[in-house]
Amino acid sequence: MYLLLPLLVFVLMVAALVDAITRREDQVKHLPKFAWVLFIIFLPFVGSVLWFTLGREWDTAPRESMSFGDPRRWSRDEPAPPAPASRPQPRDYRTTAQQLADLEREIEIAELEAEVRRRRARGGSSSSEGPQSPEAG
Repeated sequence: MYLLLPLLVFVLMVAALVDAITRREDQVKHLPKFAWVLFIIFLPFVGSVLWFTLGREWDTAPRESMSFGDPRRWSRDEPAPPAPASRPQPRDYRTTAQQLADLEREIEIAELEAEVRRRRARGGSSSSEGPQSPEAG
């Protein structure tokens, strides 16, 4: 018998928390949703009663409460937005062996370009004059 009143307050608090958390922001009145949740947690009986009397929006027509997941599913009345128009990507008709050969050629070209940059950085003009022997000094 002594546990009945605390159990009822606990059930009321849980129901108020679930209702407050699953409501959309436009269905909450007078305080932000976060403040209502804290109010219900710290003052379970008073907060729950005030939530059901003042905090939530009571409509004559039932509105769908917020569901977890994709917000585009919250409203069933609005049509789905059209998919963005994108150009189809060109299809690559090369075989895997041809693609690998092309990649190897790209790697070889990149290595040759790196070698040219290294030689230019070392002694820019000496490569244009041709090879020099150490005795020609």
